[in-house]
Amino acid sequence: MKNLAKLKLLALDITSKNYLSWVLDAKIYMDAMGLGDTIKDGNEASSQNKANAMIFLCHHLHEELKFKFLTKIPSFFGKT
Repeated sequence: MKNLAKLKLLALDITSKNYLSWVLDAKIYMDAMGLGDTIKDGNEASSQNKANAMIFLCHHLHEELKFKFLTKIPSFFGKT
């Protein structure tokens, strides 16, 4: 599972119609990759694991959502 791009997870749609199934699948995939804790509040995951989680999540977002999400990266890493 080292190649995150090969995982079969549909992108989160811009309308969020597939949000519930997407978030459940994303959690399962991230747990399987050992990255489940990176998406929890107050986590103490390493910067490398956080970066891997970001790569995975960004790869599975609609392009417009990806742009909005990427503007939040500093807060994801605990920076403002």
